[in-house]
Amino acid sequence: MQPAAGDEALENHLGGDEAKNYRQYEFDMVAPHVGRSMLEIGSGLGHFAEQFLPRLDRLVVSDFDPYCVEQLKKRFAGRDDIDVLKFGLPTDIPIGEKVDTVVMMNVLEHIEEDVEALRSLAKVTVPGGRIVIWVPGYMQLYGDFDRKVGHVTRYTPATLRSTVSRAGLDIGVLKPINFLGGIAWWAAVRRGGVGYPDPRLVKIYDRTVVPTTRFIERFIRPPFGQTVFCVARVPR
Repeated sequence: MQPAAGDEALENHLGGDEAKNYRQYEFDMVAPHVGRSMLEIGSGLGHFAEQFLPRLDRLVVSDFDPYCVEQLKKRFAGRDDIDVLKFGLPTDIPIGEKVDTVVMMNVLEHIEEDVEALRSLAKVTVPGGRIVIWVPGYMQLYGDFDRKVGHVTRYTPATLRSTVSRAGLDIGVLKPINFLGGIAWWAAVRRGGVGYPDPRLVKIYDRTVVPTTRFIERFIRPPFGQTVFCVARVPR
């Protein structure tokens, strides 16, 4: 079962105001795959989902943490085109009309029943619709931070492909990204023994590593990365 957020409440978009470049990186990677109706899993306080509003006819935000759900309801109060749901995966999702896009940023790695979680999402996605998955990459990077925030695993493209395929979904995009971030994470968290990212280091990382890795990845496909990015499709 997907856990309540707790320590993970703000993990989905780690860094906050100190990581503006990274948050833009997330948005730029996801946005081309978002249609006109979107369900976000693990919306936290709603900052990420809110960026998509100008292009959406309908938005559904969700979380399993009561505090986050309360804040989402306050943030989007009075909006008839936005629904706020509380549930944990896997489950029968209490949604009315199906959406054409599901987005889950740093959520799947918390769920032991990851295949069943994706099957739950497929049931509320229109045939041909997309499920966008952003997960931490590579068990070689697994450390104290992962344990503290409740990560069951970190994925590789191969393990994520297996999970997505077993859920009955097709794969459109599947690749590691942010390879310089992976090296920095390994040095700081695995070798350096940092239990939680230092905001000062996050700021430096955001100003230097993120723009550099984005530039390099325009020209090469990295062999590994801090993140594995996937766009799965619900069969027609």
